[in-house]
Amino acid sequence: MKLFFAIIIAMNTVSPSKGGAVFSFLNKTTFKFSDTEEGRQLSHVFKFKNTGDSPLVISEYKVACSCTKANFSKEPIMPGQESSIEVTFDTDGKYGYQDRAISVYSNAKKSLVKLRIKVYIYPKQD
Repeated sequence: MKLFFAIIIAMNTVSPSKGGAVFSFLNKTTFKFSDTEEGRQLSHVFKFKNTGDSPLVISEYKVACSCTKANFSKEPIMPGQESSIEVTFDTDGKYGYQDRAISVYSNAKKSLVKLRIKVYIYPKQD
């Protein structure tokens, strides 16, 4: 049994490690909405492909404000497969220039990816 584990350890140290999962966004990672009126729900889809050689698993995302949310597949994205992250932004109570960052964490080689949305919001006209 000890010999078996020694062989496995030796094989893992001698053979090159796999490249892992890789986020490759099909468009830019920053999106600017057209100027909009306060109170609207905005949404943008960031499309990407796993160009690595291992399944890509998104574990979580973080934002500074609960007005911004991200929706993504909880299932592994296999090598060569495309998927997307939909970002929504609630403009209610917001006005002026808004710049929101979404930090996406995964098992990819670059484990943190930053997405960004920007918009100028003008007050509602009563």
